[in-house]
Amino acid sequence: MSFEADPRVDAYIDPLPQWQRAICREVRELVHAADPEVVETIKRTVQPYFVLEGNICALLAAKTHVNVFVYDGAIVPDPDGIITAGHDNKTARTVAVREGETLNAPALLTMFRQIIANNRAGGWRKLKRAGESGH
Repeated sequence: MSFEADPRVDAYIDPLPQWQRAICREVRELVHAADPEVVETIKRTVQPYFVLEGNICALLAAKTHVNVFVYDGAIVPDPDGIITAGHDNKTARTVAVREGETLNAPALLTMFRQIIANNRAGGWRKLKRAGESGH
């Protein structure tokens, strides 16, 4: 690990079933690989969030899958079709990964890099407003 791990994120991931731990750790590695300045934290009491000048993504382990909430305001392209829910959500979309499924790491990494670039440019809300006003 070349990033600073938040022990509260470990405390969330460690008790999960093995397959969910693997998915969560892969997402964690990917988001940190997207940019070395990404910081992990806990929001909503227990949920791991990864942030850099705004939310990038969050993890939520459900009974049959792991949700990766992608905070992009639905403005980041999804050419590989990895988004599984929330297509019209104004804040975050979801990539759900079920037991036995493989995470599309290259597509998710590309998405993370775009979200970080958007965050650095003022965030998706600002970019969306600028796009809608034609600037």
